[in-house]
Amino acid sequence: MIVGKYYEGVGRRKSAVARVRLYAGNGTITVNNRPLNEYFGIAPLIQKVQTPLQVTKNDARFNVSVQVKGGGLSGQADAVSLGLARALLAADASFKPILRQAGLLTRDPREKERKKPGLKKARKAKQYTKR
Repeated sequence: MIVGKYYEGVGRRKSAVARVRLYAGNGTITVNNRPLNEYFGIAPLIQKVQTPLQVTKNDARFNVSVQVKGGGLSGQADAVSLGLARALLAADASFKPILRQAGLLTRDPREKERKKPGLKKARKAKQYTKR
């Protein structure tokens, strides 16, 4: 646990929820008490998480601590990205036009559609047989 002043942002995507905290530091990112590279593992997800810091040129200005739960890795990466953008906005309101232009402040509203009775999935029906 890091003691001191921090900025917080919450990001959500599908069923994933990420609580992001920014501390003054040298650019270390930890997700669920593990290094970023170890937690997400693949380059596109790591890149997606780091985008808000790179767009605002704050790669080495903040240490980032993330608690994320729910959903899969892709949804979690999107949730962390949104939470990080919101935390950067809390740290400095002048980042808003930059983050907005990059599309990092918009929450993706797409959720899993519920399964309907008589169907195999939300929309998939049994194969129709004529005879």
